[in-house]
Amino acid sequence: MSVNDLARTLPDYAKDLRLNISSLLQEQGLTDQQKYGTLVACAHAVGYGPLIAAAEAEAKDKLSEAAMNAAKAAAAIMAMNNIYYRFVHLASNKEYGTLPARLRMNVIGAPGIEKADFELMSLAVSAINGCGMCIDAHEKVLRDHGVSSQTIQTSVRLASVVHAIGKSLQAIG
Repeated sequence: MSVNDLARTLPDYAKDLRLNISSLLQEQGLTDQQKYGTLVACAHAVGYGPLIAAAEAEAKDKLSEAAMNAAKAAAAIMAMNNIYYRFVHLASNKEYGTLPARLRMNVIGAPGIEKADFELMSLAVSAINGCGMCIDAHEKVLRDHGVSSQTIQTSVRLASVVHAIGKSLQAIG
C-alpha cells in the first residue's frame, strides 16, 4: 500500500491531508533521496505502524539501502536527541547546557549518505518532535551546505503532513 492509498482511508474531514501528501510526493524541489528519506524518517518519528509500512513501501524503489537505513537512523537518533536537547533548552537551570551530553551520536557524523540529506531528514524529525534547539542546529548545518530555504521548508511541510496523517489515522483506529 502506498502512502497515497493509506491517505485515501482518511475521513472526509481530513481531505486536505490527502491533497497535501499527493502534491508533496510530486514536489520537484527535493531529490528523491531527500523526499523519500524524509518521508520514511517522519513516518518512523510518528510511530504509526501502517504509515511506516506504507512509507517504506513507497520509498523502497527510490532509496538505496544506505539511504533507507539513514532515514531510520535519523528518526532513531532524533528521538533521543530531541528529548535531551529540548530539556537542556527548556530547563531553568542553564548549567545543563554546560555539561557534556555523553550520549553516542556517531550516526550524525557518518550517516552513510550525503550529510545535507541526513541533516534535512533530522531537521524534519526535529520539527515533529518539537525541539527548537535541534531545529536551529540542523538548519544552520543545512544553510552552511548551501541548502535553500525553499528546500528546508518543503521538508518541514512534508513532515507536518506525514505527522498529521499518522495522528489522524491513529485517532480513528
